[in-house]
Amino acid sequence: MRKYDSLSRDGIYRSRNGILFGVCRGLADYFDFSVFWARAIAIIFLIVSGFWPAIGLYLIAAILMKPAPVIPLATEAEKEFYNSYTNSRHLAAQRIKRRYENLEKRLRRMEHIVTAREFDWDERLKND
Repeated sequence: MRKYDSLSRDGIYRSRNGILFGVCRGLADYFDFSVFWARAIAIIFLIVSGFWPAIGLYLIAAILMKPAPVIPLATEAEKEFYNSYTNSRHLAAQRIKRRYENLEKRLRRMEHIVTAREFDWDERLKND
């Protein structure tokens, strides 16, 4: 149950180490049971239900499930960014651009203060 507690809050992810899209391994990790049994259940479902319903559900699951993060997410901000990126890459790119612009504005303000004439005189008077 150790994995189930940590992953249940984060959601179900497709595994990056799976055979076909990582759906069975992702479900097995989420519910904390062996990947062998997840694949066995998938194959039994394929045999019982027929080829197209099982393949259709598997492909829908592969499309709807987000891929697992490459690096484990440590903070809540990282989880929020990853979820926003996987849901909408355009919004995530806008967020990064907005953050870069804010940092650039702060840097320009610092440069303006440091390169101002008053700053130069204040530094000269301090050194004397």
